[in-house]
Amino acid sequence: MVETLQACQTCLDAPGSLFKDLPQEEKDSLARSHTSRFVHKGELVYREGDKPNGVICLAKGKVKIFKEGIAGREQIIRLAKPVGFIGYRAFFAEENYKASAMTLEDSVVCMFTREEVLSTVKRRPELMMKILKSLANDLGVSHSRTVNLTQKHIRGRLAESLVFLINTYGFEEDNKTIKVYLSRDDLASLSNMTASNAIRTLTQFSEEGIICTEGRKLKIQNRVKLEHISEIG
Repeated sequence: MVETLQACQTCLDAPGSLFKDLPQEEKDSLARSHTSRFVHKGELVYREGDKPNGVICLAKGKVKIFKEGIAGREQIIRLAKPVGFIGYRAFFAEENYKASAMTLEDSVVCMFTREEVLSTVKRRPELMMKILKSLANDLGVSHSRTVNLTQKHIRGRLAESLVFLINTYGFEEDNKTIKVYLSRDDLASLSNMTASNAIRTLTQFSEEGIICTEGRKLKIQNRVKLEHISEIG
């Protein structure tokens, strides 16, 4: 119960939360309407085709949002970190989810009910403006990555994905190890390439002193060169 309440307060009060600047009475009302759950690594938060029942906030952990393509091949279209809101485009569009969300590590997610979110938005138009801005920012990032992942060569695509991971999750305390441990399949999915191409390109980057790999851990040895490869494509 304590962890559930803490998760709720994280989604309501943490910097970057859509709800952070709401008056306390509005936060209290949202808190009373929410549910929280622990999701093990590799479990689905929601599945493509499901109907949204509320707005989901990632209180703890990491999540990938992906679509399944031809022959079941995944394409990661977004990554989320606390306190990211996921699936809310489908919620406000009154559509079923167009993609699936799965945890990359043990996570805690909160859901705020449809009725309470919509009534809060109606009472607080400034909240809707924050939501619109967040959606617009997500759309801009999506458009940029779509163009880059279709026009860049393999090295440029993988380098961009590594820079994207750095910008999303940051580094461990050593200031070199990216703070998310993706499988080679996930890294390939994020980079719009096959796993064999991702492995081969990682090996090249390692031989060139750009990165160092330890299992799923990726250490950046030469960030300037990595960013240059990403930029030139």
